[in-house]
This record gives sequence, C-alpha cells and structure tokens, in this order.
Amino acid sequence: MIRIDAHQHFWRLSRGDYGWLTPRLEPIYRDYLPCDLAPHLTASGVDRTVLVQAAPTAAETDFLLDLAGRTPFVAGVVGWIDLEAPGAPQAVRAFAARPGALGLRPMLQDLPDDEWLLRPGLAPSFAAMAEAGLTFDALVKPRHLPALRRFLERHPHLPVVVDHGAKPDIAGREHAAWAQAMHALARETHAVCKLSGLVTEARPDWTVADLRPYAETLLEAFGPSRLMWGSDWPVVNRAADYGRWAEATEILLSDLPEADRAAIMGGTAQAFYGVQP
Repeated sequence: MIRIDAHQHFWRLSRGDYGWLTPRLEPIYRDYLPCDLAPHLTASGVDRTVLVQAAPTAAETDFLLDLAGRTPFVAGVVGWIDLEAPGAPQAVRAFAARPGALGLRPMLQDLPDDEWLLRPGLAPSFAAMAEAGLTFDALVKPRHLPALRRFLERHPHLPVVVDHGAKPDIAGREHAAWAQAMHALARETHAVCKLSGLVTEARPDWTVADLRPYAETLLEAFGPSRLMWGSDWPVVNRAADYGRWAEATEILLSDLPEADRAAIMGGTAQAFYGVQP
C-alpha cells in the first residue's frame, strides 16, 4: 500500500509573497523546507507527498517546482497561475508541460467575490486545465459551496478536489448545514475531497471526539474512493503536529476495512493526481 500525504506546503519567508503569513501566526512563522518534513514522513510511514501552493504568485510556483525536482518524496506540485490574465490558457498549458506539475489552486477563500469561479472570462482557463490533464484544488469555505456546485456542473471534465472538507466551523460546532451541503456536493457532482485541515478549524483543546462527526460526514458523503488524507503541514502545527493528526486519523478510520483505509491514506490521491510509487 502506498501512503500519500495529499496536502503539504513549503515556504521560505524571505521570498516575501506570503501575505497571509504574519508574525501573529506563531508557531508557523518560520521557514519550512523538505529537511523539516522528512522526519515526520518517516515516523508516520508516508511515502510521497503533494506539494501545494501557499502564495498567489507565479514566483512561488517556480520555487515549489524547483524544490519538488530536488526532493524525491514530493510527487508533484499544485501551483498557482493568474487565471484571469491575458494569455492565461497559454500559461496553463506551459505550466502543465513542466516536470512535476499536477494541478492549480486559486486561493478562493481570500477572494472578495464568493462566486469568482463562475466568472465567464475564466472558462477558457478551466478548459485549458482540463485539456492539459491538470487537477483543480478548491480552497473553499462553506459559503462557497453553492457556487462550487454550479462550477462543477459547468466543468464536468475538470478533476476537482475540495481542500480541508471545505473548512467547517468545528470550533463553533456548526455541523448540520455544512453536512447537508457536502452531501449534496458529493451526490450531484464528481468532486473528491481531502480529509485534512480539520484540527485548525477546531478549538485549541480539540479531541478526536470533536472531529469525529465531521470526518464521518465526509466519509458518508464521498466514500473512501473519493476521500484522500492530507496533513496540511506545517499549518497543522497551529493546532497539533504532524504525528498527532496522523494518529487522530488512524483512530477516526479504525473501524473501516483495510481496503477503505488504504484508499483514503493513499489510493485516492494516487488515482486523482496520478502519483507514481
């Protein structure tokens, strides 16, 4: 069984394009690079990772692709392109041709327009992504889910994964409306979903019991073949650490058959991103 961390980041603060990453976000306000992650992967038995952008710049995507090319455990990069820029479809095709390019992720949660995905001018860029075999990571919150459903209906050939279970408000124990929306999304679209990022949406003193209703909803809605595990490292360090989230996941999935656990912990990501062992 291959074990894949389907969502992790690297950054170097001196690059200067992480607008969201400020000193108030201790303990993650420092450089995080492959040498920092490698021991956690070994301890948790993770074979490969998917490296995801953390800044809305082409320069950061270049930085990540360079790191991926020099880091054997990184299977590839989900990068960023200005999908509204003139010539964006050509930029998409150029990105897709680069070694290690897996997909793209606009930082939807930070955009002022909750329906940005539906802008007509973006359609050629999304079509170019589908034609080039790229994936789309949807960094959304619950308020974005209606627009995301409409987007998925318009782009049935674009592989889409919902990051972090759409970031439910676990700290506020808001579950019912989010669960209903996620069930509808899974039932009516082809989206898959990441079992990641839950601990940073919970209270600082979270327990596995706090996470369980949300993990169970994702499993019920998407099933193992459409659910993939990710660490969201190093962001996870704001609420836990790599090992504690990995252990919590093992508990949350402990009642599943081995084949289902294998899908969530690696098989789904391998199929979705085309990760090689």
